[in-house]
Amino acid sequence: MNRIKAIAIFAIANFAMAGSSFAQDHRVQVQIPFDFTVSGKLLPAGDYTIKKNSENIIEIRNHNKPIASLALVTPDGQKGPGGGVVTFHRYGDRYFLSQILSERADLSLRVPTSKKERVTQLQQARVDQPSLTLIAAR
Repeated sequence: MNRIKAIAIFAIANFAMAGSSFAQDHRVQVQIPFDFTVSGKLLPAGDYTIKKNSENIIEIRNHNKPIASLALVTPDGQKGPGGGVVTFHRYGDRYFLSQILSERADLSLRVPTSKKERVTQLQQARVDQPSLTLIAAR
């Protein structure tokens, strides 16, 4: 009886792993040449992988340093280019992650404006006009 249970568990585990290997890889890689903020956390410039963990959560992981962050996102509905594009809002010398679009990775996500970004936006409104910065992702 124990042997049958072990075989059944093994078969179920193999089936689950085979199913996940056919699932689409919801991640993009991007080289970000400036420090940026996401969900109130300042991340340094570098090579990052942005991965969709669940419907409304992404993980941003630095390739070179043990730095990672989770962020809440909302579906965007826009179509991105095949390779992808990552969009930032820029206020002076501060960058805030805004959007991730990639048709290949099936990602169309918007990062909600954080409290830190709203404060920065108000401070910079008196000085400069905000601008949009796009970075190609692979």
